[in-house]
Amino acid sequence: MKSRLKVLRAEHDLSQAALAEKLEVSRQTINAIEKEKYDPSLPLAFKIGRLFGMPIEDIFMED
Repeated sequence: MKSRLKVLRAEHDLSQAALAEKLEVSRQTINAIEKEKYDPSLPLAFKIGRLFGMPIEDIFMED
């Protein structure tokens, strides 16, 4: 699954570690999502959407 997470994180001047802390996940989880090696769970996707004030469809796209 493709995501805009890396771009959004950069736009909000957040490190992977800072974003991970806000989402209560590991930095490795953020890294894996950004590298398209891990698809977030639905609850995590919604949490990311709420954090950035966007619908999850605007953050995550099917390949």
